[in-house]
Amino acid sequence: MTAAVLGCKSHAACGMAGAADPVGHLLVQVQNDLEHLKKKLVNSNQQNGTGVDIQALETAIKRTERGIKKHTQDYLAYISCNPMTILHEQNKDKYTPRVLKWGPQMEAAKQNQKSLLSDIPGTRRQPLNTISHMSPGQLHKLTFSTRIVCKPERPTHRDLLNQNYGISFPLINSKPKSSVSMEKIAKGPTITHLSVLPASHRMDSSLTPPPVHEKDVQKGILSLLQRGLIPPAARLTLVPPAVRPQTLALHSAQSRWTASHSQGREHARQKEEDPHQANQDQDHLDSYLSSDGMETPLPLVRHNVSSKTTRTSANVTNQETEDSESPASQDPWELTNEIAPIDQFFTIYNGVIDPQATDFLAFKQHYCLSWGSFMTFLKSLLRLLQDYAVPAAVVNGERMRIATLDVELGKTLSTSELLSVLENRSWVHKFLNQPGQRYKGREGMSAAALKIQSMWRGYKDRVAYLAHRRQRWAAGVIAIAWLLYVQKSRVHKMLLESRDRHLQNFRSRAKHLASNWNHIRTCRRSIIHIPSLGYTEKQRAQATDPHIDQNLQMGRLCDIADPNVDVIYVCPVKMDEEMAQYYRKLLGLRTAVLSGNSEDATELHERFTIITPEAVDRFPNQHMCLSTLLKYSPKALHRIRNLIQGREAYVVGRVPHVDDLAVADMLGVPILGTEPEVAHLYSTKSGSKRIFTSADIPIPPGQYDIYTEEQFLSALGQLITDNLLVTRWLFKVDHECGSNGTAFCDIAVHLPCYNWALRENKKYSPDTWKQKWAQEKVLKQITEELPQVLEYYAQPVNRKRYPTWGRFLQTLVSHGGVIEAYPPAESITCLTVDLLINPGGEIQMVSCGDQIHGNTPLQCIGSSVPQCSVPPSMLESICNRIGEACKMRGVLGYLSVELVTFIDPQSLEQQIWATDLDLCYSDQLAMTQLLLYLTNGTLDCTNSQLNVPSTFRKMERSRHQALTAEAPLACSRFAVLSTRLVHTNLSLVYYNVFFQMCKAHGIGYDVKEKQGSVFVLLENLKRHRIGMLSIAEDLQGALMTFARNLFIIHQEISAPKMQGETNFKDCVQEIETILGVTEENKLVFEQ
Repeated sequence: MTAAVLGCKSHAACGMAGAADPVGHLLVQVQNDLEHLKKKLVNSNQQNGTGVDIQALETAIKRTERGIKKHTQDYLAYISCNPMTILHEQNKDKYTPRVLKWGPQMEAAKQNQKSLLSDIPGTRRQPLNTISHMSPGQLHKLTFSTRIVCKPERPTHRDLLNQNYGISFPLINSKPKSSVSMEKIAKGPTITHLSVLPASHRMDSSLTPPPVHEKDVQKGILSLLQRGLIPPAARLTLVPPAVRPQTLALHSAQSRWTASHSQGREHARQKEEDPHQANQDQDHLDSYLSSDGMETPLPLVRHNVSSKTTRTSANVTNQETEDSESPASQDPWELTNEIAPIDQFFTIYNGVIDPQATDFLAFKQHYCLSWGSFMTFLKSLLRLLQDYAVPAAVVNGERMRIATLDVELGKTLSTSELLSVLENRSWVHKFLNQPGQRYKGREGMSAAALKIQSMWRGYKDRVAYLAHRRQRWAAGVIAIAWLLYVQKSRVHKMLLESRDRHLQNFRSRAKHLASNWNHIRTCRRSIIHIPSLGYTEKQRAQATDPHIDQNLQMGRLCDIADPNVDVIYVCPVKMDEEMAQYYRKLLGLRTAVLSGNSEDATELHERFTIITPEAVDRFPNQHMCLSTLLKYSPKALHRIRNLIQGREAYVVGRVPHVDDLAVADMLGVPILGTEPEVAHLYSTKSGSKRIFTSADIPIPPGQYDIYTEEQFLSALGQLITDNLLVTRWLFKVDHECGSNGTAFCDIAVHLPCYNWALRENKKYSPDTWKQKWAQEKVLKQITEELPQVLEYYAQPVNRKRYPTWGRFLQTLVSHGGVIEAYPPAESITCLTVDLLINPGGEIQMVSCGDQIHGNTPLQCIGSSVPQCSVPPSMLESICNRIGEACKMRGVLGYLSVELVTFIDPQSLEQQIWATDLDLCYSDQLAMTQLLLYLTNGTLDCTNSQLNVPSTFRKMERSRHQALTAEAPLACSRFAVLSTRLVHTNLSLVYYNVFFQMCKAHGIGYDVKEKQGSVFVLLENLKRHRIGMLSIAEDLQGALMTFARNLFIIHQEISAPKMQGETNFKDCVQEIETILGVTEENKLVFEQ
């Protein structure tokens, strides 16, 4: 029995010592031994028949209880991890016990607890990863079972163990535990409220400030300022001052390095002299680290090198001679932590590991479990350090342990990853970045040679690559240029073919129009008016308001005076409802004009259509002409096709453009006009001179087709010499229209030798003066003085387009130009005649009028119809000859001729010069159509009369006789018209207000008397330009009505300090001059 108990006891002790047998197994074994003892006692009693020795039995039971109690206490102490505390030297009475976690003990406790729970009946063994997923009831049961096993000394737990598992534990008396005085934790605020400045003192600064206590002063000045105890504006002085100025000694890097190395050498020397003391320190350290039951921080020591791995004096000498700012001159230990665990760091010198070094041995022992992966990593690191001859590198074990995870995965480490394990990696990185450092290390000569060869090969390849890239770039540029050229040529060819097709269709349709003109002019037809200005793109870009300039001919709508005509007017601006209603009412006056009753006036909605191309909004800044915009407006073209379907139609343009042919071809209708190229050729200043010369029409003395500056100066000098009586000379650019490309110079005033030339001219007769020898001296002098005179005194009419003479002359010689004489007379009259060469070859004068000029005699802003300055027979002869010359050159449609008339001062006879020719539909003709529409009259240009039928009058023979038949009376009318009136203040007044103002001042039109004033609205956005037509019984009345209207409008829309930009004043002054001449002519005729 004793042996059994001792065996059980010995077995339990072994299990406890090994810390591997579970508690359940121990308890079951004890139970089995007790049962075996019981059976043995019963058997021996039955066999021998003798009684049991009670004393021996009690002795065995006591021994068993003592053994179980001893093992229970050992196990409970083991699993509860009761710490052994070390009291502080300063305060041994008070200490705080600390539960330390030691890895092996905790693992063993967990294993014992797991095995114990697995052996308890009624509990199901579960893996550890599923314990966290148990239900709250299961967790509570598991916790309670664990508590019973861990504390079996409690009476309740002993009863439960006996009841559940059949184990009867003896009563175990727990050892009295030494009580540890624990301080009671106080809860609540630990600080008191601080005093602050009362609110009354904050409102009234005159009050006595509260006292400042010592505890408030201890809080600091900033706290006093924030609490208001010290005023914010107070000046504070600290006595004594917080910072005292003192000279600081600055030490160089070399001195710091010398001091640190001297300390290191002194420490190594002491270790060599007293190795026994070093061994004692190490033993003390080992014993301190191996203390049982304590987890204390490891002692931290500075990295030191053994005597075997100490750097040689030669290396130290070399480092001392280097520059103090280089990485080699710095101590690598200064760039690391001052203290570090000795077994987690070791040093590599010159790329070699000393296997006998103390730090390396400690490092290897600490990381023995991961040494295989460490060796793989260290091989790569050593190669790097040897390649760059790094003197010293400190390896951090924890960093290497993290970095070796990538090595185990087969990842190739980069240089930065290798250096990441070094404690002095910044120092090593600077050392590696030194120029030429790679060639000081292992196989440096071979690396240098390899580097030189690779750089040379790279240079050669780079040069070859750059040459190849330049050639490739050049080839690409050539290829792109060639592709663009081919594409451009293809598009150009397509455009030429398209334009040639349009031209052939234009010619074929023109022949059809000529052959059927007599039928078309009398049948039901549609006229498509496209008032497009087909100038060059540069001219359109220089125009201020090109869309308004193309809308000056709203009078074309009056073609509906013929009952067989429907008008389709393509408008370059969008018309709002106000403008549309105005034109409907204006065209509706036709009924009232025919009847003579103003009550018959209505709004006309039929027989005319105004269409605005949708491309007007798509290309607002592209400077396209109206025909081009219509070409790119499919909706507008589709609408026009629907309007002209099933009837005869033709297009009437303005300045021809190639897109006019394209639009006509899309619509399938002919054009009543000239080919664009022919029209542009003879509409130039030089082209018109050819027409006039071929028609034998008098033209001013001059020269055309001038394209060089030398030609210009020589031609002008010769013209001045031949015509000394001409005091002003005009210079005109070929492609410009109106007076935009015109300049003038007063030679008689500014030429220094002019008077001398006149005296030389009087020495010879007119026939002799025409000889070259007589003019040679004067011509030479004029040619020398002419450039300087032109530079200072020549004046372009349009200063905005040509601010200087040099710019004007450059434009003239680049595009061609003419020189012509200004009439040598004080009174000059310019007139405009509009002709129509219809497809049948008939030449008609459709309008004629005398021009009204603006601020200069070269700028026309209006005209008076009919003309009164040239005899009608002479005018008809000139126009017929010009028409025949144009017809011979293929000109068709409308054209405008400008003439100038004056009295020759020598012969006192009237002279007529033809000055300009425009192959287009003029503004004067459009206003003339409106004039005829509102008066129901006819313009007889052969007699220069505007005949208007008057109203019917009742004629009585006597007082008692009945009324006789009514006889119509014919009368003449005169009109003054303009489409170029400008006043910027008009934009401040809406059109309805403007008409109310005119009505209040009696400005209007009388449909019964067929006289008065009518306005032409051009656009509805800026509203600063307007057209006006004034009709009266005589020319003087028409001029006065026109001038009066301008004066009233100017007075109404202007203020003394806001006159605005306008040409109203210039027009009124010109009319006043004309009226003075008219009165003078009347007096002469009366005499």
